Amino acid sequence: MSSLVKIKHPVLAACGLALAAAAILIGAGFVSSNSHPAAKPAGPWRAIADAPESISAGRTTVWTGTEMIVAGVNPGSDGTFIHSSEVAEAYNPATDTWRELAEPPATPSYCRRDAVWTGKEMLVWGCELLAYDPAANAWRRLPDPPTRHGIVAWTGRELIGWGGGCCGDVSDDGSAYNPATNTWRKLSPAPISGQQSPIGAFTGRELVIFNGHGPEGDRVGGAAYNPKTDTWRRIPSQRGLRALTAVYDGNEIYAVGGPRVLAFNPSNDMWRQLPRSALGAGDIAAVWTGNRLIVSGATTSAYDPPRDLWKTLATSPLAPRQDYAAVWTGRKLILWGGFVPTSAANPRYLADGAALRPPKYSPPLPQCCGG
Repeated sequence: MSSLVKIKHPVLAACGLALAAAAILIGAGFVSSNSHPAAKPAGPWRAIADAPESISAGRTTVWTGTEMIVAGVNPGSDGTFIHSSEVAEAYNPATDTWRELAEPPATPSYCRRDAVWTGKEMLVWGCELLAYDPAANAWRRLPDPPTRHGIVAWTGRELIGWGGGCCGDVSDDGSAYNPATNTWRKLSPAPISGQQSPIGAFTGRELVIFNGHGPEGDRVGGAAYNPKTDTWRRIPSQRGLRALTAVYDGNEIYAVGGPRVLAFNPSNDMWRQLPRSALGAGDIAAVWTGNRLIVSGATTSAYDPPRDLWKTLATSPLAPRQDYAAVWTGRKLILWGGFVPTSAANPRYLADGAALRPPKYSPPLPQCCGG
């Protein structure tokens, strides 16, 4: 947890530092898009251009540094996924434009999919593994993984996947892929049983997986995996944890899942509860901006760690939806796509989105000049 800096001597230098700190503002003005001249702004939010296609299932999303890439599957003409088609497209926020990408190779659609960005390629993990190179606009198949499904993370060297499952089955093992050697390795056995939808985050040292539930509702403990040593350690479970997503801020991992947001410090294995937020239940997007945790769902709020408080921001102008994509560009939070349940057999899939430019942030003044 970030703490306030206390500097006592010399007093004049400390006050100078305080004035300098007060002048630091992160963020700038928002440049609106011409693609939606009739769109009404919602505070710091702006609508973005609609994508060429919506994506119905298996959607994966990465931010490359210049584009948001989304890939997934759409049903065939019969409305089922028996004859589904793969889709990939990319959004450039600088120009508010989309481009259609080369069609990904077909892979089974029944596995949970996820993706990571390596700095060069988008690696899509599911029943099989694919790699997409934006510079060449080309996909390639990778060797079959020893395991499938589950949580994925990019360590800077490897993609790690662990856990997961489908239809009553659950996996308690994992594997790692090294793009430099185009090879897989099996992870050492975990000290916990498997989870179908594990939640956690990579800290730069460990992949931390929170406690959860197995397919039959049985409780599953938490653990942390160190890829350098190929070893696991148990971490304390948190009672009543209902995390939907997790975000690491360089110090703590925030477990976000509604009004009750928890933080876990992997350096001392301590949990703490954040002040109650205005967040509601349902789908939630969470990102770390470098100084605040931004969480958007039914409401949008920002958590300031040094001040230990939440601030409610303007709510997204998007119509309520489920399963949308979210990325942090370094300046904006982009939400896109998802679906709206209908009374008919098939939901209505969406291709619209919105971008949030968070208000300017002023760090708290260092404590100084006191007697």
